[in-house]
Amino acid sequence: MFAFIIRRTIQAILVMLIISLIGFSIKHQFGDPVRDLLGVSVSEAEREALRKKLGLRDPFFTQYFRFLKNAVKGDLGFSFFYKKPALEVILKKTPATIELVFASSLIIILGSVPIGIFAAIRPQHWLTKVFMGLSLIGVSIPVFLTAIMLIYIFAVTLHWLPSYGRGDLLDLGFWQTGLLTLDGLSHLIMPATALSSIMLPLFIRLIRSEMMEVLQAEYIKFAWAKGLKRIRIWFVHAFKNTLLPVITVGGVQLGIMIAFTILTETVFQWPGLGFLFLEAVQRADTTLLVAYLIVVGAFFVITNTVVDIIYVFINPMVRITGKA
Repeated sequence: MFAFIIRRTIQAILVMLIISLIGFSIKHQFGDPVRDLLGVSVSEAEREALRKKLGLRDPFFTQYFRFLKNAVKGDLGFSFFYKKPALEVILKKTPATIELVFASSLIIILGSVPIGIFAAIRPQHWLTKVFMGLSLIGVSIPVFLTAIMLIYIFAVTLHWLPSYGRGDLLDLGFWQTGLLTLDGLSHLIMPATALSSIMLPLFIRLIRSEMMEVLQAEYIKFAWAKGLKRIRIWFVHAFKNTLLPVITVGGVQLGIMIAFTILTETVFQWPGLGFLFLEAVQRADTTLLVAYLIVVGAFFVITNTVVDIIYVFINPMVRITGKA
């Protein structure tokens, strides 16, 4: 187990090095800090002097290792629009995205698990057919279209929910949260529902298909033959083994949800990382773009590494030595 954790940690570090190299290459090719710092009224000689002072005329890998050294210390550069360290700007926006992803994940779990189990146990029931039909429609509709539909129905027509922003926030010192205020929760409902709309149908179908396969296994038939209670067979023997592939896919999809927040946050004007990314693109703030790439990449890598370790703990049959 220890060797497996060490190996996965080394792989994670290598992936982060590749992400940092790609990010720095983007900044090196398309970004010009001197232009952003000095503007257009400064002579070319002064620009060149500042480039040499900042080390922008050094060889590529010399600049990259300098960037890597600073990144390890938490210095990902300076945002020229916000006039602040890029990491500070990102960390300020991170709570909004984390709360949005958390609420969406909660909706996915609470919705997909009972529906998926029911659909696997009662494949011919009329409710199962309704759920499968709705899940097919849900997969087919883009996130931004679902968001627009929700705004039209619940904000424009019914006036039940607010259509943009985070609402009232509670300042905890290190975190500004909307989860502890009624206004914040009301602002969270529609964005979280829209973000979960693309993943919820996928997990319903995944849990259903995996559990139906498990229910046909020999050990399940043996459990029926022993006369075990159906609740124990369904939830202890069958569902426990259904979770193995679901956890693996869930870890990857959790990272993908961060990418989907770009569309969701744009429609709802949700002040998170996705909205920040679009602002950085529009303002050509390459330092902020690179910092975003590294932070989101780190989230992907850490999530997948943790999921792999959890998978080994859950399934002792997984080999963690040799070729596995």
